[in-house]
Amino acid sequence: MAKEEQYALIIVDMQNDFVLPGSPACVAGAYKTIPKIREALDMFRKLRWPVFHVIREYRADGSDIEITRLRGFLEEKSYGVPGTKGSEIVEELKPVPGEYRIVKNRFSGFMHTELDFMLRRLGIIHIVVCGTQYPNCIRTTIFDGVSYGYDVSLLTDATSAQTPEIAEANIRDIANIGVKCLTFAEFGKGVRG
Repeated sequence: MAKEEQYALIIVDMQNDFVLPGSPACVAGAYKTIPKIREALDMFRKLRWPVFHVIREYRADGSDIEITRLRGFLEEKSYGVPGTKGSEIVEELKPVPGEYRIVKNRFSGFMHTELDFMLRRLGIIHIVVCGTQYPNCIRTTIFDGVSYGYDVSLLTDATSAQTPEIAEANIRDIANIGVKCLTFAEFGKGVRG
């Protein structure tokens, strides 16, 4: 069981299809966050704290994608299809043995996944969220985390949106529900004392 001061890192949707420039569903700011996410990942690995790689996957026929995305997925560009290079986690952040991979097909990392069960089994009450992108998967994962009773922190410089304005608006909203919005350096300083 985890100690009360232990945290879990939740890295959201850092897959080739959403991160690499020119990919089908590239989030403009995602690639630039890789170094900060890697710093957080290295810290959690060093402390032997749990790491969850939450990824998005959809069936190739689109039968499990959000209805609002179905037309674009089928007619323009598919993404997050299991077994494709695009659905893989970017090379710099690939999981190592002992890290958890959670597959979702909705915005939230909690909806219809085992994330909540696994966090509770590990005794985790503090979660740290980063990845892509703010108005969708980051936001809903954070709001659901708060709703499930977790103490949530957001790493602002390790999280992305299509534009800085979208990021800033979401950070304000997320902070207004009581989530700690910190840079990685601020979070690390707080953990180390």
